[in-house]
Amino acid sequence: MSDIQEQIRQEVAGNDVVLFMKGTPQAPMCGFSGQVVQILDHLGVPYKGVNVLADEEIRQGIKEFSNWPTIPQLYVKGEFVGGCDIIREMFQAGELGPHFTQNGITVKQEA
Repeated sequence: MSDIQEQIRQEVAGNDVVLFMKGTPQAPMCGFSGQVVQILDHLGVPYKGVNVLADEEIRQGIKEFSNWPTIPQLYVKGEFVGGCDIIREMFQAGELGPHFTQNGITVKQEA
């Protein structure tokens, strides 16, 4: 495993909820990242944002790590959940909050 893959693995394993995104939770740099941030903030879920724009190796490495071509990417308890479309669909269907709860993550507010 390359150093960057190990670094990503440690981020995913060491945080209950990790969002690999363009920009930061305070200043998303693309609309898709911004949508996922809004959803997570709305649910009141604590998460770590990893800015892929700050490190090209992470930006490419996360795509290989998940075998998923786009960013943002959300991980919950070490498991890849999806990108913006999947997260938005889960949220709209009322499935995202329960997914967090089932994984032992406190949700302050459902949809």
